[in-house]
Amino acid sequence: MMDGGATSKEPVIAVIYHSGYGHTQRMAQAIAAGAGAELVAIDADGNLPQGGWNLLDAADAIIMGSPTYMGSVSWQFKRFADASSRPWYAQTWKDKLFAGFTSSAALNGDKSSTLNYLFTLAMQHGGIWVSQGIQPSNSKAAQRNDPNFLGSYSGAMSQSPSDASAGEMAPGDLETARAFGERVADVASRFRR
Repeated sequence: MMDGGATSKEPVIAVIYHSGYGHTQRMAQAIAAGAGAELVAIDADGNLPQGGWNLLDAADAIIMGSPTYMGSVSWQFKRFADASSRPWYAQTWKDKLFAGFTSSAALNGDKSSTLNYLFTLAMQHGGIWVSQGIQPSNSKAAQRNDPNFLGSYSGAMSQSPSDASAGEMAPGDLETARAFGERVADVASRFRR
């Protein structure tokens, strides 16, 4: 944080995610577009790209994403989470902002369990959680492509039928993800003052 009311540079925001079929990747891209964030993709073996750990260490905010598989994060994301015990031990990520997102094939699909996992991981690191901050579209007039149609408060969610490609994702879910990225960037900017 800057003191004396000085204007600081834009916050550094990282979106770390694993995507099995491309849906979570599209969410990550939409969030990154809204936040002006750097993407860090966890590969199929659970590894980060070169420089990934350094970017996370330098970030003011870390937005984490995983598909919901069997009621939690993917094993690839879990491998990253377990490996994050190194920055945990050094308290490298303490007081950073954190947020989370997930996708699944079912409308519910226990996505809240995945967001709770991401929240708990952030709390383990001494982080500060940023909520969705978007009211749900839950009136009788609401349509599937309205923002936050799935009604999440703790993070961004998307849902796509199991036989739908990533290119067929609901535009409202992607708009929700983009707006979520904007919210995290706004909060991060306020924290830098």
